[in-house]
Amino acid sequence: MRFTVAIDGPAAAGKGTISRAVAAHFGFGHLDTGLLYRAVGAKGGDPAAAAAGLEPADLERGDLRSAEAGQAASRVAALPEVRAALVEFQRRFARREGGAVLDGRDIGTVICPEAEVKLFVTASDEERARRRWLELAAKGGVQSEAEVLADLRERDRRDREREAAPLRPAPDALLLDTTELTIDAAVAKAIKAIELRQAQGRE
Repeated sequence: MRFTVAIDGPAAAGKGTISRAVAAHFGFGHLDTGLLYRAVGAKGGDPAAAAAGLEPADLERGDLRSAEAGQAASRVAALPEVRAALVEFQRRFARREGGAVLDGRDIGTVICPEAEVKLFVTASDEERARRRWLELAAKGGVQSEAEVLADLRERDRRDREREAAPLRPAPDALLLDTTELTIDAAVAKAIKAIELRQAQGRE
């Protein structure tokens, strides 16, 4: 059985948490595609060469969740040659036997436009900054909440304005605004949307 769930959205909207929970609920494989770009950015050197030579072990680096890695990911993700090198990796994963959940910024629009379910997870800038600030602070981060907000907005701008696969919802994506939702409520909405699509496929 092949069934693809594409989950897109800006940083700290909750797409990673929702994706992991959805994958666990349905027994699907999960790929955080942002880690691919973070790993390429963290490797340094020529980004295209880093992308072409990316190994699964590169996704296990302990520094990939840092703010610096996030900014590096956004910069290399704007390069068409980097995106091209990683497209096939993602598409192969998406059509794996047993189902797959991929989260990123261009899954429903570029990587898997034929995905059975597409979700676009978003939240207000302020709420996303608060979540990311709390996450970073728990790890010893020293950025202020205002600085985190400024970084998020700069990353959003870069992601939306890039020529290669800009951040935007697919026309047929379900919009899921998590600003005022608990994690459990957001996950429940995602699961309901997937179950509905599965039921339609069986009709």
